[in-house]
Amino acid sequence: MRLRRLAVLAILPLAALTACGSGSASGTSALRIMAPASPGGGWDQTARTAEQALKSLDPSRKIEVYNVPGAGGTIGLSQLEREKGNGDLLMTMGLVMVGAVEQNKSQVTLADTTPVAKLVEEYELVVVPAESPHRTLADLVAAWKADPAKIAIAGGSAGGTDHIVAGLMAKAAGIDPKQVNYVAHSGGGEALNALLGNKVAMGVSGVGEFAEHVKSGRLRALGVSAPTRIASVDAPTLKEAGLDVELANWRGFVAPRDLDEEAQKKLVDLVTKMHGSQAWKDAVAKNGWTDAFQAGKPFADFLAAEQTRIKAIIAEMGLVS
Repeated sequence: MRLRRLAVLAILPLAALTACGSGSASGTSALRIMAPASPGGGWDQTARTAEQALKSLDPSRKIEVYNVPGAGGTIGLSQLEREKGNGDLLMTMGLVMVGAVEQNKSQVTLADTTPVAKLVEEYELVVVPAESPHRTLADLVAAWKADPAKIAIAGGSAGGTDHIVAGLMAKAAGIDPKQVNYVAHSGGGEALNALLGNKVAMGVSGVGEFAEHVKSGRLRALGVSAPTRIASVDAPTLKEAGLDVELANWRGFVAPRDLDEEAQKKLVDLVTKMHGSQAWKDAVAKNGWTDAFQAGKPFADFLAAEQTRIKAIIAEMGLVS
């Protein structure tokens, strides 16, 4: 059964969702955190923020963050599959990977992991280069409708959150989502370089990846996919700007499959303790993230439902056959 792995944490006692552990997952080995994308993007940022938060609680803790870029995280997901039973490994993932599994027809799916926790949600920011002639979203949409192929859009992996937002924006503007000229990148850093090099007309990514460049004047923010304006960036909501689109990205941790009950509990305890640290709370506020913590079985249930929801959205947009 495809979702069998998502239910594995049902056996954990409720205390596992709130208890605080110490040491690495095994208590002896170094903890490794995989960011399945290039440096500079949301998964990389989340993994390194987690590393610092854990070290704030125990400076002696050995933690290694490493990157495995490619295919919307599904290359990293395949590597995680080969680590089955390893209780000292976490992988950052999120909504992007849910879509990428479908888009890339990955043989390894999120059903082949151990869900640990959902951490944060982040809204998407729509930007243009500072030199762009498009001063407002209305300007951009007018040019987009006139020639959809001419408006190249930089974002993360195909089928991921950025791609979905671009497709939903096109649909709301009366443009066939299949005509979207979407240029996929392995990470936010690559998409940023395309924008700063004026190689694309528009970019879509998490607020935390673009906000500082908007403040510096290198990018211009045209809209945010939140229900209301957010404090970390001066931009209208997409709805305010004329497009009825709202979507939150989310990120969390999974571990390899086939963990025993003790190893599962230690990882859930460890991430729960990290979530409660002041260093983590400060980083969430600084990056404009929204706390969305769920651990253990509640996250497993959420992940199962999210796979069904996102598959339906990208199928409607024509992103999968």
